[in-house]
Amino acid sequence: MPAHEHESDTTTDPLAHERAHLTASRAALRAMREDAQALDIRDVTANWVNAAVLQAQIADRIKSLADLAHTPLFFGRLDYLHVVGAAQAEGAEGEQFYIGRRHVHDADGDPMVIDWRAPVSQPFYRASRNNPLDVGQRRRFGYTGGELTAYEDEHLTDPSEAAQTSKLLQAEIERPRVGPMRDIVATIQPEQDEIVRSELGGTVCVQGGPGTGKTAVGLHRVAYLLYAHRERLARTGTLVIGPNKSFLHYIEQVLPALGELQVKQATVDDLVTAQVEVRGTDEARAAVVKGDARMAEVLRRAIRSHVTMPAEPVMVVRGSRRWRVPAYEIEEMVKELLARDMRYGAAHEALPQRIAHAVLVRMEEAGEAPDDRVQNAVARTPAVKAAVKAIWPAVEPSKLVLRLLSDPEFLAAHADGLLSEDEQKAIVWTKPVRSVKSAKWSAADAVLIDEANDLVARTHSLGHVVIDEAQDLSPMQYRAVGRRCSTGSATVLGDLAQGTTPWSTQSWEQALHHLGKSDAVVEELTAGFRVPREVIAYASRLLPVISPGLAAVESVRESPGSLSVREVGAADTGGLDAAVVAACEESLEQEGSTGLIAADARIPALAAALTAAGHTWLSPGEETTAESRLTLVPASLAKGLEYDYVVLDEPAAVVDGEPDERTGLRRLYVALTRAVSGLIVLHAAQLPAELG
Repeated sequence: MPAHEHESDTTTDPLAHERAHLTASRAALRAMREDAQALDIRDVTANWVNAAVLQAQIADRIKSLADLAHTPLFFGRLDYLHVVGAAQAEGAEGEQFYIGRRHVHDADGDPMVIDWRAPVSQPFYRASRNNPLDVGQRRRFGYTGGELTAYEDEHLTDPSEAAQTSKLLQAEIERPRVGPMRDIVATIQPEQDEIVRSELGGTVCVQGGPGTGKTAVGLHRVAYLLYAHRERLARTGTLVIGPNKSFLHYIEQVLPALGELQVKQATVDDLVTAQVEVRGTDEARAAVVKGDARMAEVLRRAIRSHVTMPAEPVMVVRGSRRWRVPAYEIEEMVKELLARDMRYGAAHEALPQRIAHAVLVRMEEAGEAPDDRVQNAVARTPAVKAAVKAIWPAVEPSKLVLRLLSDPEFLAAHADGLLSEDEQKAIVWTKPVRSVKSAKWSAADAVLIDEANDLVARTHSLGHVVIDEAQDLSPMQYRAVGRRCSTGSATVLGDLAQGTTPWSTQSWEQALHHLGKSDAVVEELTAGFRVPREVIAYASRLLPVISPGLAAVESVRESPGSLSVREVGAADTGGLDAAVVAACEESLEQEGSTGLIAADARIPALAAALTAAGHTWLSPGEETTAESRLTLVPASLAKGLEYDYVVLDEPAAVVDGEPDERTGLRRLYVALTRAVSGLIVLHAAQLPAELG
């Protein structure tokens, strides 16, 4: 499967032919955009509301038809053996389709590029020699700076052609990471494509080690579902949840290359802080307790404790008549509402109607003929309002959480049998707080308030939610996400070995239970495409300690010399800092980006050493350029990032920077697996024994 570079511009040159098709396709896309811009809707809408809606749809259409300069319009071609979806005459030629990020048609409406999500495109990802799916030839295209520069053919039905790894696919994965995010739609593998195209109704959990492409799978799945179920998801909504703002910036760059421009994005903190400002932090012990699923039951008990059984009857005056509803009858109503376990706020709204209905029954028994308007009027009478206020008072969620965290006796009453005394002491505030506004809420507190909000009124559910780096969520955070897709589905992405929070996920079974999706399918990706084999094998030495039983990633990329572990002795001139600067300079001699990863406490010293040596550097999340290719990365922010070359400073310091050894070794595992082409590990202290 040789890759062909451009050699001539003759009409018989296949590359010249493909370049001509690219030029024609771009022209057709421009024409489609111009047609959309020229649409005149003045005479086709009945009113200004319809006009505004249609104008917004046209604006979205124009935006979607933009030609993205750094994203190839098509990346592959399928030559089918037969006409797709039709009876094939003996000896007739099959159809040919170019596969790309979006559909493009010519002036006659004939397709020039097929959307990668269309059914006819699926064999580009799934076809093999064992199952060619009626594809005679699969062609991949190579691009340099947006220009089509190479192609590679795979003849799936030719028994004489040996199966090989695609060189262009390998080159795309290994391409230096400088400038805008590269196109990822061309690199999806068969096992990943099966997950991408799984049905909307089912929740999928993807366990994937470093470099297995789980984030790419999640983003492709969003784009595919929006393509296949656009009308339904337009009504119900789609959300991508990421671990931090840097990740959200990353997916903003990637989704347009997948054919999608409008997907809502948020962190878990964004979801739960709509009604409260986070200004405080928790110690790890307190955060673990607040994030425990038992807190949901503590909150449930606390909110239901506001319900008081009636001691007196309700007397309703209507005109000259008085209607009496005895206390025992109201108590039955209250018990029935409690037994139904409905939302507290819904029951608060239902109780006055139940009482009013009892009054209407008495009116009818007395010969009157009241209707629904009378029942509503009775429900609003002072006597009924006063009774409901005493029996089932309104509850403000943030005030409820405030009381739990500031009143030890109130907490003890509702945490009895759930939280130990030590756990209760860990979460109670030591200083009294006057009000909700003056409280220095933590991120974990905001999740508790979100839970309490849902106990009062149901949280709105979306059609589909994707959550990445899910292994770092607490059980209460899973519940918060689960509320956002209670009637929809989810795609859960993560790696148990990379869990670096004190409350990180121990098993996907537990996580999916807290999410409310216990019936989800768990898929494991073990084929690595990003991290070189030598590097991932070295990092995988930590797996038996940090995540026993988890399969190590098997990298498909051999890269001899990609790993260098160097001890810096006391006799070395300038010590560790100088050696690290020299290693960065060595890496920067190569093409692409370099990330210097170190324990957070080591960052100031390394920053000073880089400055003294005349080097400038970027912070994590900042885009690399040809002039600025070095990023200084605190180990706590390394997760999810990738660099062509990584220099890792003092592994022992990375481990020591965490509150416990297992979390420290997991942080080290993350740092060791950020490199795409080469990793240099420098240490003056002894390496962790697990790397032995």
